[in-house]
Amino acid sequence: MTYRVVQWSTGNVGRRTLRSIIARPELELVGVWVSSAEKDGRDAGELAGLDREIGVAATTDAQALIALKPDCIVHTAMADDRLMEAVEDLKTFLRAGINVVSSSPVFLQYPYGTLPEEAITPIVEAAEAGGASLWVNGIDPGWANDWLPLLLSSGSERIDAVVCSEIMDYSTYDNPKVLFDIMGFGSKLDDLPMLLQPGVLTLAWGSVVRQLAAALDVELDSVTEHFERLPALEPLKVIDRTVETGTAAALRFQVQGMRGGRPVLSLEHVTRLHPDLAPDWPQPTGKGCYRVEIKGEPDYQLDLQLLSNGDHALAGVIGTAARLVSAVPAVVQARTGLLTATDLPLTTGRGLVS
Repeated sequence: MTYRVVQWSTGNVGRRTLRSIIARPELELVGVWVSSAEKDGRDAGELAGLDREIGVAATTDAQALIALKPDCIVHTAMADDRLMEAVEDLKTFLRAGINVVSSSPVFLQYPYGTLPEEAITPIVEAAEAGGASLWVNGIDPGWANDWLPLLLSSGSERIDAVVCSEIMDYSTYDNPKVLFDIMGFGSKLDDLPMLLQPGVLTLAWGSVVRQLAAALDVELDSVTEHFERLPALEPLKVIDRTVETGTAAALRFQVQGMRGGRPVLSLEHVTRLHPDLAPDWPQPTGKGCYRVEIKGEPDYQLDLQLLSNGDHALAGVIGTAARLVSAVPAVVQARTGLLTATDLPLTTGRGLVS
């Protein structure tokens, strides 16, 4: 069976989902939405960075694409600074009877216990009204801290704690808005960016902890958040900017599910703009990794390294994109409503072996 798909945005992740859609034999690309006049009318192959035309022109006309009634929209438009607008976009697709896989807003990967019911209910109602499904996932929050730890947990005799970590050098991450505006790199240490405002870490990554708790049948007493920032010891060139000495250049944060006064399920990020910063913090395997630790009987540590042409940041973007596209058939076939990772069967890179 072939599924008709519209790609929604062609930014860092969208360019890669576009390539994945084109590569998969069970998917037919029927439309591409872009936000700028500069991309309007350009061929999907060009926007995906391929050396050939696909015969599908991008458009800024959202309603025309919705009117195509595709089986699924692959939604990768950035939502970090427009969360409510992005939710409204998703509800519009669902009411139109279109299934959606999306990389954002990340709190929708498992909103239960993180968002109030009054925020979740309208999304579920939109899906039910259109008879459609929504699944939100990335690499983190996403498969690096949902299916990886859950698969590993199946080999446990006893579990005392689970820790999911991203340990990365972000100096090659080509997203200045995220790096400097949202994460606050290059700012004064006492100027808290959007990400570190009270409650934001839990809003973004509490879904990881809550989903693990649900899947492992753990009743949590609370979810807490903590962070630490360290300064650059010398000027650092990052993308096209200079991070000055004394400004924020390393960030470590934790979102922890507490039970009996101790963390039993934890999400941790250790982010540096230079590998020599914060030598006492956890160190990655290779240039960067996602790490799953299960403490119990036995103890497990799984380090997942990512590289694309030597760049771990680009590899993470590709992994986010490919995971979404791999799930399109399963989401189209799934029950109506808001889906989580544990609602879907194992999805694979079917058809991709060359």
